[in-house]
Amino acid sequence: MVPRMSYDREPVEATVADLRPFMKSLNISFKVVEKGEAREVSSRRDGETHRVLDAVAGDSTGTVILSLWDDMIDTVEVDKSYRLENGYTSLFQGHLRLNIGRYGELKDAENSIDEIDMDNDISAMEHERPQRRSYGGYSRGRSYGGGDSRRDRGGSRRDRGRRRY
Repeated sequence: MVPRMSYDREPVEATVADLRPFMKSLNISFKVVEKGEAREVSSRRDGETHRVLDAVAGDSTGTVILSLWDDMIDTVEVDKSYRLENGYTSLFQGHLRLNIGRYGELKDAENSIDEIDMDNDISAMEHERPQRRSYGGYSRGRSYGGGDSRRDRGGSRRDRGRRRY
């Protein structure tokens, strides 16, 4: 029997102030401070229309924007404390977001969060999107023109591995 490859990550226990872009397997407790207006968006993946809403979530270390989708919009209540397990963070227009995602689970928190640091809004800070990694000289996305062709890097495939004097 061949063992299955596991993509499970060790969960990261965090507070709002600990959040950084692109964290995964995130466990965090927070209180929903406010909910914005729901809006409709079209999915790039399946073309379907979904509802999305930005909520403000916080704890004693700060606040962050929490993205709520579809049924979760009606489930989450203002002034209630929650525990998110297996969530993740992302950037939207350069600003940090906390996401539940399809594999995340939102439960009622065991302990109510009473103190919220409203002065430390970590979603207000703008982050730069990291550069795409390149693999063997080619980026995973499409490139239309520009240097970095095989010829620019030292010859054709046929010439590779040969010494030049």
